[in-house]
Amino acid sequence: MEEKYQVLIPLNLQFFAKDGEGGEKTEQPTSKKLSDARKEGKVAKSKEVVNGVALLGFFLSLRIFLGFAGVRFEEIFAWIYAIIPDIIKMNGDGFTIQTATGIFRILVVKMLIILLPFLLIGFVTGFVGNLIQVGWKPTMKPLQPKLSKFNPISGFKRIFSKDSIVNLILAIAKISLVCIIAYNSIKDQANHLFLLYDIGFKAALSLIFQIIVNIGMKISIVYIILGLADYVYQKWKFTDDMKMTKQEVKDEYKNTEGDPQIKGKQRQRMMESSQRRMMKNVPQADVVITNPTHIAVAILYDNTKDEAPRVVAKGEDYLANRIKETAKEANVPIVEDKPLARALYATVDVDETIPPELYQAVAEILAVVYTERNKAV
Repeated sequence: MEEKYQVLIPLNLQFFAKDGEGGEKTEQPTSKKLSDARKEGKVAKSKEVVNGVALLGFFLSLRIFLGFAGVRFEEIFAWIYAIIPDIIKMNGDGFTIQTATGIFRILVVKMLIILLPFLLIGFVTGFVGNLIQVGWKPTMKPLQPKLSKFNPISGFKRIFSKDSIVNLILAIAKISLVCIIAYNSIKDQANHLFLLYDIGFKAALSLIFQIIVNIGMKISIVYIILGLADYVYQKWKFTDDMKMTKQEVKDEYKNTEGDPQIKGKQRQRMMESSQRRMMKNVPQADVVITNPTHIAVAILYDNTKDEAPRVVAKGEDYLANRIKETAKEANVPIVEDKPLARALYATVDVDETIPPELYQAVAEILAVVYTERNKAV
């Protein structure tokens, strides 16, 4: 008879857990996780918004400062042509490296003066484009070198990842859209371009610049629209990537707020310690006012320290019975007054004086207690 053997293979069920973090990421990211991600430089932003705003700023600056730049270029050409005869007159000993360096420095300064408005506007628009998306909270962590960035395997994964493919498709779509806009704009200006042979040099340059600026403005606006759509997508993708598993939320709560079980035990110990201190004050009380079965409030009036009677202990149910038992052992009078006991328990905390609206009711009870005490003496 053939024997059958049963083979048992131990399996760790944790291998079947999604994401390796105790389940599927279904919980919205907490403020702490978003804050930690922000410190690491991980934010939801679209480069297309920045590029679109920067392009728009550049072409607007071209339209505004084109006249300024044209005049400055004419001055540079006039200056260069003016110094050419002087350079020619110089012999081999006169035209030195120092002379060439001086001319080059002057030329660089003049060019910087022309480019300065465009550079400033480009910087401001790029800065504002980022600031609008992510706010102002600079961090240097993204600039810190990481060995993982030099891992060729990780690099290939990034190159052939889903995000890279999506970005490639978007890049092709953007280039195609830019080409279509440029073609249509040039097509509309075809009649003007044929006039370039019949107009002067300055007028031709002005016409060319005007066409370029108009095309650039249209491309910039389209870029901004694409950037806004991309920003919405990046915002959704970032939130989806930041989602947490239920276990991650629990672990974060434990790390920030502490283990709920430990905190519960700590609160219990604090309450027990507070109750012990409170019970020590009961024998010193002048009177204990009861409900009579559910509430007990111990009152002490020391006119040398307090302006009004003070609650030194209070409790309900089990604690109320303990207060009454301690009061009996210490021969502290117990007076039944349901409305007053409820009012004191609800409105006055331990070691606080009673409110003025309860002065008369408490004073009447204390007067009776003091009278009985004097008679006993």
